Amino acid sequence: MTFDEMRERIASGQGFIAALDQSGGSTPKALRGYGVEEGAWNGDDEMFGLIHEMRQRIIESPCFGNGKVIGAILFEKTMDGESGGKSVPARLKERGIVPFLKVDKGLEDERDGAQLMKDNPNLENLCKRAKDLGVFGTKMRSVIKSANPVGIKEAVRQQFAEGARILASGLVPMLEPEYDITATDRADGEKIMLDAILEGLDALPDDQQVMLKLSIPKDAGLYADLVKHPKVLRVVALSGGYSTEEACEKLAENPGMIASFSRGLLQDLRKQQSDAEFDGTLSGAIDQIHAASVA
Repeated sequence: MTFDEMRERIASGQGFIAALDQSGGSTPKALRGYGVEEGAWNGDDEMFGLIHEMRQRIIESPCFGNGKVIGAILFEKTMDGESGGKSVPARLKERGIVPFLKVDKGLEDERDGAQLMKDNPNLENLCKRAKDLGVFGTKMRSVIKSANPVGIKEAVRQQFAEGARILASGLVPMLEPEYDITATDRADGEKIMLDAILEGLDALPDDQQVMLKLSIPKDAGLYADLVKHPKVLRVVALSGGYSTEEACEKLAENPGMIASFSRGLLQDLRKQQSDAEFDGTLSGAIDQIHAASVA
């Protein structure tokens, strides 16, 4: 797929984006969920080797290339790895799946009810390397924990500022100011965040587009204006700690949003499963998430 073909695939594809981007801090938890105990590896290299084996198994599963998965978000080490004898981005594109790269370097401590992203001075170099490998876009996450206008506006401002650096590098940024689904004031805070996002979009040049990855809103349909905004390529939803069933049920109430689930996609996969069991389990999750994304 060319860059323009990937853009069209994301803009109009009837499917969802898989999140395969667990990084160093979240990898042990992901491996435990996959049925690999923490004592099964010695050091980071072995740990990342095990998670790469899991991701290869997913990417090479027959159901992963059935057209229902239109994109996949990768961790940097996964982008640099191989699957099916090719680089991971090339193999994904061969299967009709648009590759994205997680580019943030983690979160700062909470301030004003939000956790901003850590400084990322190497962002342009990482984007260049990703583009050279055929990656289409990026993803970066900050977290909002309360309806504090100061923290919310600063988190959104930072997302758009980093997004401008990514756009200048020739990639499409997926902005992710995640709203903590356990926050008691989430309904109020999401309205504040929506206004801040709309301000950021209005400031974008007319020839630029971003993507948005957001928690499924407390009030169904809240992000309808973002879904149809001309400067938004696609609005995707994170599962945010919901089970697959809960996340899909809530997502289906928000037409135009598609899934970008990690836990919701992987929660029932186990290393100990036979290939047939693994493929059947993954296929069931893909079908369920796809149905909610196109509802």
